Amino acid sequence: MQSYIRFADRLSAWFGKTFGWLIILMTAGMSFEVFARYFFNAPTPWALDLSFIMYGTLFMMGGAYTLSRGGHVRGDFIYRTWAPRRQAMVDLALYVLFFFPGILALIFSGWKYASRSWSYAEVSINSPAGIPIYQFKTVIVAAGILLLIQGVAQVFRCILCIRDNRWLEVEQDVEETEQVLLKQAAQSQQS
Repeated sequence: MQSYIRFADRLSAWFGKTFGWLIILMTAGMSFEVFARYFFNAPTPWALDLSFIMYGTLFMMGGAYTLSRGGHVRGDFIYRTWAPRRQAMVDLALYVLFFFPGILALIFSGWKYASRSWSYAEVSINSPAGIPIYQFKTVIVAAGILLLIQGVAQVFRCILCIRDNRWLEVEQDVEETEQVLLKQAAQSQQS
């Protein structure tokens, strides 16, 4: 189970970090649009659609990575006071009852949606440039598959926690700014 968890975490991290670079492309594209619009009075017909597509792709392909790092929003005002074994039992039940049915629905309906879009090479109706969007709709299926793979890893984490009454450590590769500031404040008080 632990080797699968490591595999899923690495896979999710690779996709999350790779697609994270879209923020740079999106920023460059929108900066070009602002420059062209306000300095040359020549707005582009494609920039807004492209930014929507890149942001949507970034958001969807980062979902499994966020799940692997425990970064999704949760209402844990009661949950965090529970023992790890109880947390794991609740998480396991929620994965089985809600997460997996939702992800499977996303994959299957996304597949129909994307295949229909590919069949007629769909383009954006909101753009005068007619930007192709069928590739973007395929991201729905890819993101669902990644979430499914990571969801199985999360279930394995729950099973291990139920057995050992402690959570398997999650790899941390990003630190929240608030945490960094708190550490710096604590260090400066100690000095």
